[in-house]
Amino acid sequence: QVLQLRVHRFDQRPVLAINPPCQVGFPELQRRFPIRPLRPHFLPRLLLRPRSTDEVARALAYCSERGIPVVPYGGGSGVTGGAVPTAESVVLDLGEMNRILRLDAENMTVTAQAGVLLKDLEAWVNERGFITGHYPQSIDVAQVGGLVATFSAGQFSTKYGNIEDLVAGLEAVLPSGEVVRVEYAPRRAVGPDLRQLWVGSEGAFGVITEVTLKLFPKPADRWLQGYAVPSMRQGLTIIQRFMQAGWKPAVVRLLDNVEAARLLQDTLPGEEALLILLSEGPEGYAQVEGRALDRTVREGGGRALGERPVELWLERRNDVHEFDQYIQMGIIVDTIEVAAPWSRIADIYEQVTVRLKAEVPELLVIMGHSSHSYVQGTNLYFIFGAQPPRDPAEVERVYWSIWERVMAITRTCGGTICHHHGIGKLRTRWVPEELGSAYPLLRRLKQALDPHGIMNPGTLLPRA
Repeated sequence: QVLQLRVHRFDQRPVLAINPPCQVGFPELQRRFPIRPLRPHFLPRLLLRPRSTDEVARALAYCSERGIPVVPYGGGSGVTGGAVPTAESVVLDLGEMNRILRLDAENMTVTAQAGVLLKDLEAWVNERGFITGHYPQSIDVAQVGGLVATFSAGQFSTKYGNIEDLVAGLEAVLPSGEVVRVEYAPRRAVGPDLRQLWVGSEGAFGVITEVTLKLFPKPADRWLQGYAVPSMRQGLTIIQRFMQAGWKPAVVRLLDNVEAARLLQDTLPGEEALLILLSEGPEGYAQVEGRALDRTVREGGGRALGERPVELWLERRNDVHEFDQYIQMGIIVDTIEVAAPWSRIADIYEQVTVRLKAEVPELLVIMGHSSHSYVQGTNLYFIFGAQPPRDPAEVERVYWSIWERVMAITRTCGGTICHHHGIGKLRTRWVPEELGSAYPLLRRLKQALDPHGIMNPGTLLPRA
């Protein structure tokens, strides 16, 4: 049954396509499973490319009966190693499950297979007068199923919500091969919301094969403005004020002095931070919201910089080439995103930046921004670069010393260790502490759904 799929078996030699005839050599293999510094890296023993839910079900049932580990693979844009194969695993590449299945214009939903690229789905619904409202930096390469599985957050999330708010229904396959569907209803009070079982599951419970997303009408009105605010702490206070007053602009982005200089190609005075705001909606809506936001920012000590900072960000928001260049140069670079209530978020920012500068001599730069805000709190997204020690064995020590400090500060301040990049294989060591007394429940859930432990071993949960 498995060999009816597109199957590619490989080890350290070029890949041999078993059925149908299709050569996959090392260039494609390296593209799909790139070596990333300081990340585990293995080539899987087998690559399966299903085209349907039925093929996924047969493949999982086959692997479950034989205890073969399975790693679901989407667009490969994750940064915490969730889709990195283990040495003995089979990779289930969902890229050929790429059909948009139906649009329900009256109820404003769209249903697509898990392998549909978000950029293609967005373009398709745009042509029909809608938007998804979900715009992560990875939009060009991320697939719909992977976005659900990794708890994705888009750059316009303050207005439209994160992926957990946008999933209207879904279909998934359990490790046993059983197919589960959760149909859309505007609200369902029939036990726990089973859609959310799959949001953030990172392939640990099964494979998402189909997703129904909520849609929004194309906005007719837009307002944008950039501001210099006295400091990160004051900028966070300003955001808290307008969020708790009931305003929800699509983009709320606060860049610290260092990151603002990268965007503006100019330095703001002192410790000033850059606040980027964008509102959109039906005719007239954005202008009303914009006036209220402008008043709140000015009352908080902000000064208007015009629309250009927002335009610059819109032009460059998905560009990661600089990050890749630093990696090629051998610089230790990474990003860490956390979140916390308003009462503690500024403390986390200040403690992380001050302590890393003081305690990590190899540190070259630490910068950060807030980009996803809520009535009760917001996130912080740190970017760091460090000089690699001459001794290669010391590189990992430097890397983990930064991660460990950020995680410890966040937990001490009552924040969460992860906002939207997922746990992957990178953060698993901190999951038991974060979840506390709820952690055994997550373990039991994994055991119940995946009794043979085949699904994405070492991801989301530490190995038992």
